[in-house]
Amino acid sequence: MTRTPLRPGVYAPTMTFFTPSTEDLDIPTIRRHAVRLAKAGLVGLVCMGSNGEAVHLTRSERQTVISETRSALVEAGFSNVPVIAGASEQSIRGTIDLCSESASAGAEYALIVPPSYYRYAVGNDDTLYEFFTAVADKSPIPIILYNYPGAVAGIDMDSDLIIKISQHPNIVGTKFTCANTGKLTRVASALHAIVPASSLGPKERKFPKTKAVENHPYVAFGGIADFSLQTLVSGGSAILAGGANVIPKLCVRIFDLWGEGKFAEAMEAQELLSKADWVLTKAAIPGTKSAIQSYYGYGGFPRKPLGRLDAKQAEEVAEKIKDAMDVELSLPDIA
Repeated sequence: MTRTPLRPGVYAPTMTFFTPSTEDLDIPTIRRHAVRLAKAGLVGLVCMGSNGEAVHLTRSERQTVISETRSALVEAGFSNVPVIAGASEQSIRGTIDLCSESASAGAEYALIVPPSYYRYAVGNDDTLYEFFTAVADKSPIPIILYNYPGAVAGIDMDSDLIIKISQHPNIVGTKFTCANTGKLTRVASALHAIVPASSLGPKERKFPKTKAVENHPYVAFGGIADFSLQTLVSGGSAILAGGANVIPKLCVRIFDLWGEGKFAEAMEAQELLSKADWVLTKAAIPGTKSAIQSYYGYGGFPRKPLGRLDAKQAEEVAEKIKDAMDVELSLPDIA
């Protein structure tokens, strides 16, 4: 198949939207949100990540979200924006099956966290290496490693392990939600990760490439909007961050300023983004959906048992991110 290449830039793990009264999938809003993010300049979307409430959806619903997101992008003229699917299960067999189902629904890449239910049995380098390489052997779509200790009982893959696993030709990137920029630097340097064009960034990697075989340039994703600029300074390729659901243009603006060599202005934009992203991080999925509702007129609520913000709480979130949103809403669509 012809696969859309991953590019440097901003990606978002998209929210999954529900009708407030029934909690059924709100397909029109799911499609609308995907197109809004593409128009804002995002270069890729993740369905069924942590922000997408995959753990609250059936397998059938997950495939519906992926397919509707893919078709919405294509119909709006954004075929060059790939869909990445969260495809994590606890077993090797189950994860391979989910990768296959995601590919059938239109996903071009799979984002996978380490298994963690039996944390002390699987949380070691040998078992994790076997898990990821066995999945990559059979997955019909390339794999992106997802290093997110907070979601997997504290399992935190170090740079040596990530580099070793990434020798597999069907593993093409890592998302660093561990926020360890030193680790990101080591992995990006060793695997010659792609970088956005910049008068400040490295023109070429000076270290020997350790990835023996590859079918796609390696992508090192910063996993939180809070360190977008720091990801670029560390030699990273992109950010893949929940805050980009709410403040996508400001995230893209940081990449643009970096590319133009305007480091001081990029730092100012990052300061604004970090303050707002911290508000959204603390408010979690209910607060992020509330912010989307406040500023874009849609969003609704998560599926229970996740809670719902009351009117006062929603107003507080909206007010605390107002400075960033004033800039966000003043920026034109990129596409």
